[in-house]
Amino acid sequence: YYLIQNVQPSSNGVVYVPILKWSDSSNWTQYALSNVIVWPGNSSVPPTSHAVLSSINLRIGVIESSPFTIISYIVDEKGQTTTKLIGYIPELIDLLQTRMGFIPEVILAPSDQTYDGLIDSVANGLYDLVIGDVTVTAKRRKIVSFSNSIFDNSLCIVMRDTLPEDVNLISYLKPFSLKLWIVVLISVIYASVLVYLLERQDNESLQDRSIISSLAMSIWYSIGNVMGYGADMQPSTAAGRFLTVGLYVLSLVLVATYTANLMSNITISKSANIISGIDDIKKGKLPFSHIGIRIGTAGEDYYLQEISRQSRNFYPLKSQQEQYDSLLSGVIDATLMDVGAAEYITDNVYCNLTLVGAGFDNSVFGIVFRKNWLYEQDLDVNILSLRESGSLDRLKVKWFQTNKCPASYSILSDISVGIGTIGGLFVTFAAISILSLLLFAWTRRLLIKDILFKLIRRKVSSIEQNPSDTTHSTKTRKVSRLSQRSSFNVVHF
Repeated sequence: YYLIQNVQPSSNGVVYVPILKWSDSSNWTQYALSNVIVWPGNSSVPPTSHAVLSSINLRIGVIESSPFTIISYIVDEKGQTTTKLIGYIPELIDLLQTRMGFIPEVILAPSDQTYDGLIDSVANGLYDLVIGDVTVTAKRRKIVSFSNSIFDNSLCIVMRDTLPEDVNLISYLKPFSLKLWIVVLISVIYASVLVYLLERQDNESLQDRSIISSLAMSIWYSIGNVMGYGADMQPSTAAGRFLTVGLYVLSLVLVATYTANLMSNITISKSANIISGIDDIKKGKLPFSHIGIRIGTAGEDYYLQEISRQSRNFYPLKSQQEQYDSLLSGVIDATLMDVGAAEYITDNVYCNLTLVGAGFDNSVFGIVFRKNWLYEQDLDVNILSLRESGSLDRLKVKWFQTNKCPASYSILSDISVGIGTIGGLFVTFAAISILSLLLFAWTRRLLIKDILFKLIRRKVSSIEQNPSDTTHSTKTRKVSRLSQRSSFNVVHF
């Protein structure tokens, strides 16, 4: 036997008046004809509108996730530290409270709580509401209900921002190993000695020269042919020509190999990220064990359904902070995140993290409540009102349109070869040119010495000549003045 009682106000508080009864019959029957149902507002007429949250106590669960919910620590004048929740979600709760008049009890979820765990907490009655960056999914809708959208969302890929390498002045030598360069140098010297021995007597370019000069010409000839340029000296003997064929073959292979390896090194050094979007992850261009996925999130659901086909071959992460720490330490190379939080973090907190590719798996965030919740309509109406008035857009601008990181550049956008890549080549050329000038000065040392000697003698001669000219001029002026005096005396005698 069961009764349904109506809660009615009275002078002593409230009374519970039986309205319907049920015993062995299959339907509820009226308990007494004299008992009248009193509806909210002390009215006998059933309400036609929805239930409202005014003066209703609500246990609201939130989860730390910048910039949606940020824990701020405040130290007062006495040195005591208190915590305060700031961010998009706390301000949204304040807006809803102002409009609807409910009494909030905000509860911060444990740091190891997953988003799926929050869903279960609402279903089990631990929270009346969960407000945060909770994605609406089909799997979750089977357990709880969601409000209208409070934030438009999509997933994105976050990776470390590859920093430009330090300038390496000998990077142009990297195509060959040190041992190979030594072998090439020995081969050039060996070929130079052979050219000297084979061509010394018959080649006009080597005749009438000292041994050092002839060896230098032979080295010049060998280097020119090994580098594929050639030399102005031509072999005169059959043995010399045959040796030249060997130098040509050596040049053909070395130049082709060097060019290919140099271009390969440049291409690798200019590739900032080995993937450009979610399609590259699906194609396996990044090892799955190097992809970090936060468990209990919509990102995990997407990965299992669209990428791994239910294989949990990713690197599991438990919190948002662990995602950032694992990326920065190199434990993982990429992670899937909600675009709102990812943009905020990469623009304001971790400037060496970056978003790669376009967003994917578009979705929305909604407020979580249990199924058939009495105040669902009241909540949805007020959320729509906030959206229509622009309040949600203003909150989004305040918390997401900030940028504290310095302006950066995308390495992928510029694939031109910079001075840092082959700068050492120009330094080497400058050193060779200086050595060439010194060598030229040494070979012309007698001529330069003679020119300098003549310039010094000319300067000394001009210095010696100036005093004699000055003395002669002084004497001339004295004689002139004496002549003028004599002439004056004669006239007036």
